[in-house]
Amino acid sequence: MSHAPRNSFIAPGVSRYSRSAAYAKKAAYKRKHVAVAAAPKAAATDKTVEVKGGKNGAKRTVPAQKASRFYPAEDVPQPKLGRKTAKKTGLRSTITPGTVAILLAGRYSGKRVVVLKQLDSGLLLVTGPFKINGVPLRRVNQAYVIATSTKIDISAVKLDEKINDAYFKKSAKTDKAFLEGAEKKAAFPASKAADQKVVDKALLEVVAKTPFLRQYLVQTFGLQKGQFPHNMKF
Repeated sequence: MSHAPRNSFIAPGVSRYSRSAAYAKKAAYKRKHVAVAAAPKAAATDKTVEVKGGKNGAKRTVPAQKASRFYPAEDVPQPKLGRKTAKKTGLRSTITPGTVAILLAGRYSGKRVVVLKQLDSGLLLVTGPFKINGVPLRRVNQAYVIATSTKIDISAVKLDEKINDAYFKKSAKTDKAFLEGAEKKAAFPASKAADQKVVDKALLEVVAKTPFLRQYLVQTFGLQKGQFPHNMKF
């Protein structure tokens, strides 16, 4: 066949050769593809036409974009405008400042922490303290913690106002640093380490007043065979 196509169909919609194979068979790489820029189109403007007759105003303006002569047969659905505003996430009744909670997800899963407060984003501000079990100041979602019945009085612990959601935001990496990929890990900020020591010092004084509380915070939570969380009291 003189005009047989180089690429044929094995089945409807399934070609014998892939696009790259067909590209090579046609030797399309040898042809130069010169793109010609389209001439810029003049922007349409309103025009004024003369109208005959003494009572017709003599002139009339014809808009460049005319309204459609037809309208849709069915109403076009429009998005409903909501007047509701996002509210702060409610705190569970079992979680209060000073509650000892168990982390269920993340790097420190299974660790016991002390809840310090709820941030504006709705996340909980918690700490181990770091001196006891290695959990630093962190933000956690209350959906991923188990609130225990153990509570301590942290009214004497004063938190700096700068420890908020913005305090935990990381600096964005530049595109150049991302492409290079060999940048060294930044050292932990000395200011945050100092903040952790201040919080730990105040909490350790409170923990020392309760017998065996330090040992309780050190112990990692886990389940054995036959133990079910929904049947347990924490």
